[in-house]
Amino acid sequence: MGVDLDSLTIRHHPDPVLRERCRPVDAAGEEARAVARRMIELMHAAPGVGLAAPQVGLPWRLFVANWSGDEGDDHVFFNPVLSDASAATAAKEEGCLSLPEVQVEVTRPREVTIRAVGLDGEAFQRTASGFPARVWQHECDHLDGVMILDKMTRLDRLANRRAIADLVNAAG
Repeated sequence: MGVDLDSLTIRHHPDPVLRERCRPVDAAGEEARAVARRMIELMHAAPGVGLAAPQVGLPWRLFVANWSGDEGDDHVFFNPVLSDASAATAAKEEGCLSLPEVQVEVTRPREVTIRAVGLDGEAFQRTASGFPARVWQHECDHLDGVMILDKMTRLDRLANRRAIADLVNAAG
């Protein structure tokens, strides 16, 4: 196995891997499935509702999520593709495990459809609205190197300037 699962940790801004456009991953491979299981552990330990592969240093099109908060309700999305975004939008505050202490109001489509491959290796398609749709969009943004920082208003930048500066300073 090329990836040391024990070395996977949540990366923080301004780590350059967070800005990479991720490549497709072999969803049938045991390495990818093991990484997904480790990401679920890290997501729960953080705690968070979603975690994308670049957030653990891997430029792979993979994210895990548990938007219900229920134990065992974890979902794995290999090579996800979003489509059919609704015209109706909603603005909600979002956080990010790679940006601790930063909160940003983000406007997103209320409903989207996602196609992906699950941990079982089976392709699936789902449509969701509300919080699950928001989580899917947030995590898919990570796979394209987009962060909530990119969606900040001037007011958001002002409100979060100290937290962002602390992250940059901690990175050296």
